[in-house]
Amino acid sequence: MNKCFIFIFLLSAVCQLSFAQSDRWQQRVKYTMNVDVDAVTNRFTGQQKLVYTNNSPDILKKVFYHLYFNAFQPNSSMDVRSQELGKTIINGKPDWDSRVKDRISKLNDNEIGYQKIISLKMNGIAQPFKYHETILEVDLTKTIPPKANVVFDMEFEAQIPLQIRRSGRDNPATGVRYSMSQWYPKLCEYDYEGWHPTPYVAREFYGVWGDFDVTIHIDKSYKLGGSGVLVNAGEIGWGYDVPGSELKPTVKAKRSWHFIANNVHDFVWAADPDYKHLVRKIPNGGPVINVIYNYKDNDAANDAAWETVADGAVTVLPFIESKFGKYPYPQYSFIQGGDGGMEYPMATLISGPGLGTVFHEWMHSWYQMMLGTNESMYAWMDEGFTEYAADLVAGYYRDKVSRVKNASNPAYIKALDSAAALLPLEHAANYRSYYFIAKSDWEEPLTTHADHFNTNVGYSVAAYSKGCVFMEQLGYITGAATRDKILLEYYKQWRFKHPNASDFIKLAEDVSGIKLDWYKEYWCSTTKKIDYSIDSLWEENGVSKIRLKRIGQMPMPIDLQLSFKDGTTELHYVPLNLMFGEKPAENNASNRIVHEEWRWTHPTYIVEFKHRLIDLKKVEIDPTKRMADTDQKNNILELNW
Repeated sequence: MNKCFIFIFLLSAVCQLSFAQSDRWQQRVKYTMNVDVDAVTNRFTGQQKLVYTNNSPDILKKVFYHLYFNAFQPNSSMDVRSQELGKTIINGKPDWDSRVKDRISKLNDNEIGYQKIISLKMNGIAQPFKYHETILEVDLTKTIPPKANVVFDMEFEAQIPLQIRRSGRDNPATGVRYSMSQWYPKLCEYDYEGWHPTPYVAREFYGVWGDFDVTIHIDKSYKLGGSGVLVNAGEIGWGYDVPGSELKPTVKAKRSWHFIANNVHDFVWAADPDYKHLVRKIPNGGPVINVIYNYKDNDAANDAAWETVADGAVTVLPFIESKFGKYPYPQYSFIQGGDGGMEYPMATLISGPGLGTVFHEWMHSWYQMMLGTNESMYAWMDEGFTEYAADLVAGYYRDKVSRVKNASNPAYIKALDSAAALLPLEHAANYRSYYFIAKSDWEEPLTTHADHFNTNVGYSVAAYSKGCVFMEQLGYITGAATRDKILLEYYKQWRFKHPNASDFIKLAEDVSGIKLDWYKEYWCSTTKKIDYSIDSLWEENGVSKIRLKRIGQMPMPIDLQLSFKDGTTELHYVPLNLMFGEKPAENNASNRIVHEEWRWTHPTYIVEFKHRLIDLKKVEIDPTKRMADTDQKNNILELNW
């Protein structure tokens, strides 16, 4: 081969290796659904046509559907599990989900939820099926070969449960009539690990990406918001055609709302006669922002709060996209409903206009709606990454608003700049939550299945707070700027491909040039703690020395800052041998001294420095406080010679 051909061949091989990690097959769905809602009986009938593409290399002998509403029946798995967890007392309180408690056990026949399949055909042939509470098992009369398309036609009926968890009717807190999440028979995900028919016990979802064409027929007095674009906006009005327009009159008893959502893995909608609709159009081709909430007469404060949600979304989107990637859909809807905050593609259900919840749920558009991990197995990659991002978005928003309000006060702006330099500041609450669980008896590894944690508090802190700390602490290990590059490359390579934890770590290693498998092993697969201390210091033959000690079982690289009487500082960096590399200097630090690696097998390490020991004023491990050291009292030594 000539030199030019060899170069092209090698370049091609490198490119293929670089992107092979994210080249994973995905199943595909295309739903067309027509549902007819009876707002008197709170029941609806539905026809569902599902085109299913088997992009896997496997022959499929059966399929599974989720039937989520069946969880809302006395003695269901969700009911019993909630009551069992409530028997555990933590800090003097039952450890059940306060939204569920024992409420399901008290539902009457007309308050329960159910989904019943009237008929199911594949390519026109009736299919046998079996109920497993919230899972429908279908033994196919004919297998689905690799790379084949089949069409499932289903007729079903459902009763909307009294609102308890996420979905339902007649929300007792907000008054919202219908919060319609997990409302249709939804095909389970089949991936490289096989089928995932996860029963609906408490939390987390996993779905197949595809296209949704949904038409909802409901009493004409109702107003709707949902996933996707309302394609008959000209017929409906109510702000969908022109911002501020009224609901258009109709002589029909029911109005038809036709939504289309493409390249999503779920579809949500909500309905209420008293909804109000705010619209914001983000400039330069950005998405349309819909804010839909229950209007209350003579409640200006409520209106103002929801206006702030709409304006806040416009304010923060440029920051979000610069840090985490572009939002790819034509709209996003913040809809009052549900039981707190719950994310769905192109929409969220939120019970109130609190901006913390607003930002968290919108960031789920990245960390679940586009980067759709299996939430049951990797809840910390969903909730934790979202929590990390939402902290930054909230901080950006507060900073932006404060700068506008105080633009004429230079001292205030200077104080804001100083506060922004304190990297863990925005994540302080999540660090505190992690320290709480780490010092308790309730911590379990992040690898625990979301439904199988022994306590609700153990799950919540693991998924949200320890997952958030994972990401901020990753910046401590790789450098914050490198971590930010990792997140953008993660978005670029893995959106719409269901990555797992190993996929993320492999990408982070490629971007950083640092081995990180040890970090995943210790932080995710164990509950081992980080605890380092300043053990002793002395002079020996004119050389000043500090001995550091690892007390906890989890090894880490160390930033050690020395402050001297003359006002100067030195940052001594000790990489961990398992990293096979080192993070670059951060913030253009010119006073950093890099030492030999610390072998993880060795509990102590000696740092040498050139100043006289008597000149030393302060020694501090991890001055940025990003390392989640569970006992920071032994991280600082103040010297009064």
